[in-house]
Amino acid sequence: MPAETIDDVIRALDGIIDWAWNEKSRLGYFAALYRRVTRAVKDGIANNQFQNRTLMERLDVNFAGRYLDAFEQFRSGQEPTSSWQIAFRAADWWRPIVVQQLLAGINAHINLDLGIAAAVTAPGDQLPGLQADFDQINQVLAGLVSTVEKEIAAVSPLLGLLETLSLKTDSAIIDFSLDEARRFAWDHALKMAPMPPPEMKAAIHDLDLEAAEFGRTVVSPPWLIKIELLPIRLLESGNVRRVLDVLAAGKAAAAAA
Repeated sequence: MPAETIDDVIRALDGIIDWAWNEKSRLGYFAALYRRVTRAVKDGIANNQFQNRTLMERLDVNFAGRYLDAFEQFRSGQEPTSSWQIAFRAADWWRPIVVQQLLAGINAHINLDLGIAAAVTAPGDQLPGLQADFDQINQVLAGLVSTVEKEIAAVSPLLGLLETLSLKTDSAIIDFSLDEARRFAWDHALKMAPMPPPEMKAAIHDLDLEAAEFGRTVVSPPWLIKIELLPIRLLESGNVRRVLDVLAAGKAAAAAA
């Protein structure tokens, strides 16, 4: 059954995380991070950090629904969008480090899904009324950055080496998702909101191709970068359950509250 509330989304993400833990699947890494993001948005709505709480919950549910649908399509042997296929398939590859896997999911979900979700939530001339709350999400999530950075470092002890590489640091990657990619998503939402369905479908196809191209670079960068990332990967934890437990720390905290 499709999610209709943020609590439905959180329960669905819990199901993916539990499945991934049992299967020792790295497909759960993004779900674990995304659950914390969703929880932060839920808390922001409860604390009146948004102007239109009803609209924000609808955006959150529409946004999450695209990931949940893509995940179920992939797990059942169907083909989701190209950018999600790349992110999901990378979970079976040895080389990508945890940050690469997270960024592949962030790429598909923000560079593709977010603009679509915003346009669907507030179509036509309704979209400008969503912008203030759309931008406010960045402030709500900013507090997660340092926490997630420290937690990823616990399972990837050489992650600091990224400082010397073109990929920069994990916090820069996360900041990118909250800043540059969200601006990109908003720009595309503005373009898609007034479109009739056939025109929007074509625009989504083109946007997916663009996001997929970046996703390929994330999970399979040039060989020089692969070589530079190798020491990080060699010392990174290969214990999928341990990584999931670290990334899903917010789940345990919420359950204990």
